[in-house]
Amino acid sequence: MKILFISLGCDKNLVDSEVMLGLLASRGYEMIDDEQEADIIVVNTCCFIHDAKQESVDNILEMAEYKKTGKLKALIVTGCLAERYRQEIIDEIPEVDAVLGTTAYDKILDAVDEALEGKHFLEMEDLQALPVVDTKRQITTGGHFAYMKIAEGCDKHCTYCIIPKIRGTYRSVPMEQLIKEAEELAAQGVKELILVAQETTLYGKDLYGEKSLHKLLKELCKVSGIQWIRILYCYPEEITDELIQVIKEEPKICHYLDLPIQHANDEILKRMGRRTSKQELIDIVTKLRKEIPDICLRTTLITGFPGETEEQHQELVEFVDEMEFDRLGVFTYSPEEDTPAATMPDQIDEEVKLERQAELMELQQEIAFDTAENMIGREMLVMIEGKIADEPAYVGRTYRDAPKVDGLIFVETGELLMSGDFAKVTVTGAEEYDGCPRLAHVSVRPLGEPLERQPALPSGGEHDGRRLNRLCRLQL
Repeated sequence: MKILFISLGCDKNLVDSEVMLGLLASRGYEMIDDEQEADIIVVNTCCFIHDAKQESVDNILEMAEYKKTGKLKALIVTGCLAERYRQEIIDEIPEVDAVLGTTAYDKILDAVDEALEGKHFLEMEDLQALPVVDTKRQITTGGHFAYMKIAEGCDKHCTYCIIPKIRGTYRSVPMEQLIKEAEELAAQGVKELILVAQETTLYGKDLYGEKSLHKLLKELCKVSGIQWIRILYCYPEEITDELIQVIKEEPKICHYLDLPIQHANDEILKRMGRRTSKQELIDIVTKLRKEIPDICLRTTLITGFPGETEEQHQELVEFVDEMEFDRLGVFTYSPEEDTPAATMPDQIDEEVKLERQAELMELQQEIAFDTAENMIGREMLVMIEGKIADEPAYVGRTYRDAPKVDGLIFVETGELLMSGDFAKVTVTGAEEYDGCPRLAHVSVRPLGEPLERQPALPSGGEHDGRRLNRLCRLQL
């Protein structure tokens, strides 16, 4: 039996997909990328914002057509959209044979079995469940880095967010289970662990009575083979002195933090249900930069929240200008049903949202360019990600670059490099990337030997023609 698996949404959802892929592979199913040849199609969905919902629905409807034109015998829908709109999917898309909620992904084999027998399968576990699967995950990120979900759910209840209703309250994964998972990933050749959750900074409070992310990090740093540990989704108000100290002390932990702050106006923050003020945000950022001078800070913002005035928007613009975040993303507010913000008065026109988003991103591009120029002359460690198709060049990442969300570094060399290799480089320039990169010829040597040396694969569509704000030229 041939299976096509489509994983949509965030990296946390991707971890669930990899668990399901591992279970399916253990049964001997063949994974393919041709929907016309698939006997079974699984769509792991997202519904965080409107665009994500639309993408999920479009994929389900497109795959449903292969019940008529292809070999498709079973169509299975999992994930957030399945959890939130289970009945609508069942009622309106009869081609769907099975629906699995967010805490039922460990039942994927049962779903496949029932669907192939012509039975409809619906499994919605308690939202407080935390599935434990012993089968090895099937890593889809290239093998040299992997996401590790350290907790599930959220207790914050921000007024714009539906996550607590589809993912449940905050539940930490026991530390011993995470250490075992890290060891297994390292044995497979993973060199970078990226810790994810709806909120990583609260890790352990429900299990151990106190925030324990710093303790988990110390244990993960002991895992042989892991060279980088990156932390995403850190709520600023939950950052402790202990966490800062362990980041400073442990060389494996990247000096990189993702701090989703969403806004800087106190009134907007309050109506969002956020638990920080503008001054507190300034204090946290200032402290992090004082304690860890080379730290790279990423944040995300929401523009066009209900009632946001032009003055409040300009306050956010000034805040971004003053703080000079190294990495920044801006989302336009998306009203989600069953959230308090969706019924708030003074909803903002989409055109205004987009204009405000564009203003913030234009400012951030200027900041990013200045930051890139300040990196010239610095020696940095780069992890090789892949090879540029038809070019004697590679793409890689520094500690300042998280996969998929941050930039890439381009290295031109005639030497053979492997995906997952580390190379020491000196930044020699920063220039605009316009799809036709001009790279200086450099000499690069990898640092250390990976467990399984394989030539760096062509980067394909993800990197070819990908528009990056800046291009760094590198040499040893």
